[in-house]
Amino acid sequence: MFRFSVLALAGLAGCATLQAPATTGTTNAAGRPADIWVLGCDHLAQLYKSSNPLTDVLTPRRQAELARLNDQVQRFRPDAIMVEELPERQGRIDSLYQRYRQGQLVLDSLPDGRSEVYQLAFVLGKRLGLPRIYCVNAPGGTSQSILHEGTNIELYRQATDQMRAGFNPVTDKLKRGELTLGEYVGFINRPTTIQTLHTLVYRTAARVTDGTLKPDPMVDAAFIKPHYVGAEFVSVLYNRDLKIYSNIVTTQLATPSTRILAIFGARHVGSLQGIFQTDPAFRVVEAAAYLKQN
Repeated sequence: MFRFSVLALAGLAGCATLQAPATTGTTNAAGRPADIWVLGCDHLAQLYKSSNPLTDVLTPRRQAELARLNDQVQRFRPDAIMVEELPERQGRIDSLYQRYRQGQLVLDSLPDGRSEVYQLAFVLGKRLGLPRIYCVNAPGGTSQSILHEGTNIELYRQATDQMRAGFNPVTDKLKRGELTLGEYVGFINRPTTIQTLHTLVYRTAARVTDGTLKPDPMVDAAFIKPHYVGAEFVSVLYNRDLKIYSNIVTTQLATPSTRILAIFGARHVGSLQGIFQTDPAFRVVEAAAYLKQN
């Protein structure tokens, strides 16, 4: 009986090899996976401090630097640009983008005009003649600081301090005018920077147990098990990333695009790259192929 089962399974496997491989619907016409570049970026509007003009991306100096950064990113030639805006805001983004494409909107006039959504996505989209900028964010954003107590919390605090020790001096150089925006974004997208952020939030945090999270309207505390408080915290962030992934892939299915540029905060990059690397319908593009990383 055992020999018969093995032969039967072998026969079924042989039949399977004669069939066309299953498709997820996200390969292009040539059957190749779609390219996706998850570009990490600081939130430029939050970077701005009125007391320091060097943090203002609307100044002539920073605009020139953004133009050079956009030159680098444009070499990727995306046919779809997706941004960290909720799908509910698609109508507003569509309206603003169409006005911008037609020369009827000055980005400086927008209250949030310093945002990377406008300074990168809108500018690149218009340059490339793209009809739309897609909103693919998902709700659930929260602060890393809500994980504040529990067994092994010192590991998380120490890792946070180490991350800041490596990141803050670079931000300070930008604020002093010793770094261009292109160099700053290049630093954010270094593999070491992305890995440090990812390890802190998605790995080290899971080592914290037997604690609580600070109250946060974006987190349903009723489902938090105190013993797994660190893992629960990670699950909140990862759940959001999975929803972002879903928004990206369903948008891609509806387009369909083959070269996607997704612009997100740096914390998301390592997680989203990991998700897309296990999806055979996509090929993850590394920032080093297009950005200068000193």
